[in-house]
Amino acid sequence: MNPSVAVLNPILIDQYKDVREASEKICEPLEVEDYVLQPIADVSPPKWHLGHTTWFFETFILLKHLKGYEAFNPHYNFVFNSYYESVGARVIRVNRGNLSRPTVTQVYEYRRHVDLEMKRFLTSTLLDRDLKNLILLGLNHEQQHQELLLCDIKYILGNNPLFPVYNISPKVLVSPKPISTIQIPEGIYKIGNSDTDSFSFDNERGRHKVHLQEFSIASELVSNADYLEFIEDGGYADFVYWHADGWEWVKKNEIMAPLYWHKVDGEWYNYSLNGFQAIDPEEPVCHVSYYEAFAYASWKGTRLPTEAEWEVASDYFDWGKRWEWTESAYLPYPGFKKEEGAIGEYNGKFMVSQMVLRGASEVTPKDHSRNTYRNFFYPSARWQFTGIRIILNP
Repeated sequence: MNPSVAVLNPILIDQYKDVREASEKICEPLEVEDYVLQPIADVSPPKWHLGHTTWFFETFILLKHLKGYEAFNPHYNFVFNSYYESVGARVIRVNRGNLSRPTVTQVYEYRRHVDLEMKRFLTSTLLDRDLKNLILLGLNHEQQHQELLLCDIKYILGNNPLFPVYNISPKVLVSPKPISTIQIPEGIYKIGNSDTDSFSFDNERGRHKVHLQEFSIASELVSNADYLEFIEDGGYADFVYWHADGWEWVKKNEIMAPLYWHKVDGEWYNYSLNGFQAIDPEEPVCHVSYYEAFAYASWKGTRLPTEAEWEVASDYFDWGKRWEWTESAYLPYPGFKKEEGAIGEYNGKFMVSQMVLRGASEVTPKDHSRNTYRNFFYPSARWQFTGIRIILNP
């Protein structure tokens, strides 16, 4: 290790402690039965998230860099590996909910063990830059799973016929803002992350120039009231607004409204983490797929922004309430290069058949958002907290 790039770790120790505690705080309202369910392939059981994020630190930090460390349970690599082909075999994603063992108690014991060993490691080791960055990747990886935890918990509870309340929090009343037009002139702009002093994922690095035509973008997200007009105007029944794949998805799955929306006695309700409630017309629409976002924009006679347009304009509007679908396919930036080894599998191998989302959402962890962050999902995904912002002069 080169002492010239070694760093002391007290801030990193505090970061580690805060992130790890936040994951368990999310799970506090759950009953033990809630920890093990997997209603669909996209949703992982909460106990799996807790185990997988722990496995990440054990596999990539402790086993490789802490002398004499032995795996807590050698079988856990098979159980908690997510998609890292180079790390070994793993449970197929759709089968995560079939695992009664390890138990919830055993998963928490696993977390305690790894946390103690990580504390010992961080208090006794001078980290070079690469190792520090790897630990920061692990922390940001866990924050990604904290957001997924809340998405998955909502799906688990929202598909229970009793519509259980996850957490009752006071509703913050915010006066709706009128939609204004944000005008961006034609020009050459730079996008991508160039901040070498703070964390970023490899897929957002490589700041580069883009040429944009003049465009206008809405200052506010599409609201429930706005989206309801699309529904009531037959938007889900007219193929003219949809991609061919989107139209097949609508017909095959009998989609008639955003996820968690239910029509009861002629009125629209939705399931939220606070329980089953009437639709708030002023809230930004949530849990829509890219297919639905595209169809809504098409119905309005416009389109979604590209990710470059979104990033350039993002300094001029408030973002962070919903992940916002863009019109951009998830592709590498110029000069992108996958890192060597298993960490190279983190983002690069998913750059096909997915669409980019920008911003953040109400369940994104604090300090885990930036306007260069590139989230990505398949066009049909909608269990994430996704919303819509539109271009105003297509």
